[in-house]
Amino acid sequence: MLTQNQKAILSRSQLTLTELDEKKLLHIASHPDRAEHLSDAELVEFLTIANALYRGGDAIVSDADYDFVFQAELKKRHPNHPFLHRVEPESAFTGKTVELPVHMLSTDKAYSLDEIKRWAARIEKAAEELGKSFPDLTFRVTPKLDGYAAYDDGAILYTRGDGRKGTDISRVFERGLKVANGGDRGLGAGEIVISKSYFQQRLANHFDNARNFQASVIKEKELEEHAEQAIRDQAAVFYPFALLPAWTGSWKQLSNDFEGIIQTIWHKLDYDVDGVILEITDPDLKEYMGATRHHHRWQIAYKENVETAEVEVLNVTPQTSRSGRITPVAELEPTRLSGALLSRATAHHYKMVQDKGIGPGAIIRLARSGEVIPKIEEVIMAVEPQIPEHCPSCGTELVWDNDYLICTNNLECPAQITHSLEHFFRVLKNNDGFGPATIKKLYQHDIRTVDAIYQLSVEQFEAMGFGPKQSQNLVEQLQRSRNEAIEDWRFLAAFGVFRMGLGNCEKLLPHYPLTDIFQLSEQDIVAVEGFAEKTATVVIKGLAKIKPLFDKLYRLGFNLESSTIDRSRDNQHPLAGKLVVFTGAMQHGSRDDMKKEAKALGAKVGSSVSGKTDYLVIGEKVGETKLNAARDKGVAILTERQYLDLIKS
Repeated sequence: MLTQNQKAILSRSQLTLTELDEKKLLHIASHPDRAEHLSDAELVEFLTIANALYRGGDAIVSDADYDFVFQAELKKRHPNHPFLHRVEPESAFTGKTVELPVHMLSTDKAYSLDEIKRWAARIEKAAEELGKSFPDLTFRVTPKLDGYAAYDDGAILYTRGDGRKGTDISRVFERGLKVANGGDRGLGAGEIVISKSYFQQRLANHFDNARNFQASVIKEKELEEHAEQAIRDQAAVFYPFALLPAWTGSWKQLSNDFEGIIQTIWHKLDYDVDGVILEITDPDLKEYMGATRHHHRWQIAYKENVETAEVEVLNVTPQTSRSGRITPVAELEPTRLSGALLSRATAHHYKMVQDKGIGPGAIIRLARSGEVIPKIEEVIMAVEPQIPEHCPSCGTELVWDNDYLICTNNLECPAQITHSLEHFFRVLKNNDGFGPATIKKLYQHDIRTVDAIYQLSVEQFEAMGFGPKQSQNLVEQLQRSRNEAIEDWRFLAAFGVFRMGLGNCEKLLPHYPLTDIFQLSEQDIVAVEGFAEKTATVVIKGLAKIKPLFDKLYRLGFNLESSTIDRSRDNQHPLAGKLVVFTGAMQHGSRDDMKKEAKALGAKVGSSVSGKTDYLVIGEKVGETKLNAARDKGVAILTERQYLDLIKS
C-alpha cells in the first residue's frame, strides 16, 4: 500500500484515487508492461498520481517507465491529449496559493542534432520575418538542472505549481537557504538543488534521492538536522537560471562544435543535470516566436537517450482514426528499449509501408531516442508489404490521398464516430465518465452523435446496461458540461475540424464571434495572423461539415465565455494596438482578469519586456528584472492606479 508520506503528498496535491485503488496503482507501477491494458481514464489517473509523487520526492515509478511506457501509451492513443500539452504540476505544499509573476512553462525536448537543426530553422524563419540577420543572432546554452523548480520575485519564492499558480514557499529563505554564487534575490526562475558530491557523502544514508531531500527543504514542518546542516553549508541553494554558467555564440559556432559544447556545459556543475537548455537571446525574436501552452518556442532542451535494436515485424495492423486516415501499426517481437517493453511502433502512413517494404517478416531498426513513440529508424530487410483495400472498422473500400489511405465513410464508420465522440468530451474538459468504454457502449446501442448523448435520461442509460449510480452520474456530468463556464474557442475545438485545434481556435475567435464563423470567407480567415491560404480552404470546408451538429449543441445553452474583442472602439481607446506587460501583485483583480480586460480593449499582452513593449504595468512586490529592462528600453512604466486611470479615459 502507499506509505504515509505518499498519502500526504497526494492529500496536499488534492488528488484522490477514483479510477484506481492503491493496490491496483502499485501493481501497475511494478508491471509497466501492462500499461496498454489500462483504460484512458486509468492511464491518465496513474500518470497524474505518479507525477505528483515524483515531484513530492517519493516516486513509485522510474523516470524511464513514466516517460517511455506510460506517457508513451497515452501519446500513442491520443497524441493531442490535454495531459500531454500542459505543464506537469509540482506537488503542492502548505502555504498561500498565488498567481505566478510570469508563467513557468515546461521545455520542449530534443534528442538528436537533427531535431535541434529543425528548431534552429524555425528561428531562422522567424528572424527573416522580423528582418533580422540569422548569422548575427546569439544562442545561449546552459545546464538543465534537475531540481525543484521555483520563481523568486525578490519578495516571494513560489513553487512552479501548474505553471500559472504556485505556492508561497518563502519560508525556505527564512530557514537560511541562499542564492547560488552569492547572488541576489529577485532573479526570477530557478531551481532548488543540492550538491551531488555533498549528497553522496553526507545525505545518501538519510534520503532516498536528491529530490526527496529537496522536497524536505520545502515542507512546512521543521527541518531534519541533516537538511538544516546542508543549508548552513550552502550545499543546498536556490540556483536562478540567470546565474547559470553559459556558452554563447552564433549558430555556425554551435553547430560546428555541437558535441563539444554540449558536453562541456552538461558537466559544468556539481548538481544533478539531465540535459542542456538552448535558447535564442534576442528579446524581439523571443516575443515574436511566443509560446504554446506547454513551452516557449524560442527555447529547447537537449537530452541524450538514444537506444536502438533490430526487431522483426510480426504483422502490420491498420487502424482507423477519427479523420478517416488509416494508420499502419507494426506489431513487433517484444523488445525492451529505454526502460520500456515495446511490442508496437507506428509507421507514419501506408506510403511509407509500401515504399520501405514493411510487413510480416521484415527486420527493422527500432529507435527510442527519448521520443514517447518508438520510431522505425530503418528497414534492414524489406518484404512484400500487405496494403489493405478496405477499412478495418466498416469495410468501406479505401482510397489514396497523397501518402494516406482514407476511409470516406465518415458518417457511418464506427471507428471515426467513436473517436470523434471521445474527442469532443476530452477537449471540452469539463466532464468525466465519457471515455472509450462508455462511448463504445453507447455506440452499440445506436447512440452515434454528441447531441443524442445530451438527450439521454437516467432511465435510458440504465436500459443500456449502465448501473443506477453510474447512470445518474453520467446525466449529472452532461449537465455540468453545459453549466460550467467554458471558453468559446475550446467549445469550437471540440468539434474536431481539421486544422482547428485549440491553438487556432483561440487565434480566430478574438476576431470573429463564434456564431459568425460559419459565414467567413477564406479571405476573412487569412486576414488573421497565423492562417495561410491552404489552411483557410480546409477550415471553411470543415466548418461547413460540422454546422448542423454545432447548431443543435449551441441551442442546448452551453455557458460559453466569449473571447471576441470589441473592435468598435479600437481606434479610440489609448490601449488599442499597444503591447502591455503586467508584473507584480495587483489589487484591481487577478492578473488573468486584467489581461482579458486589456485584450478586450484592443491591446496585445506580453509576458516579457522587449523593445516593442509600450507599457509595463507594475503592482506590488515587483522584482528589478522587468523594471530594469523597461528602463533600458525606454518603455513607459505605469503603476496600477495610473493604468486604471488610462483605461477609464
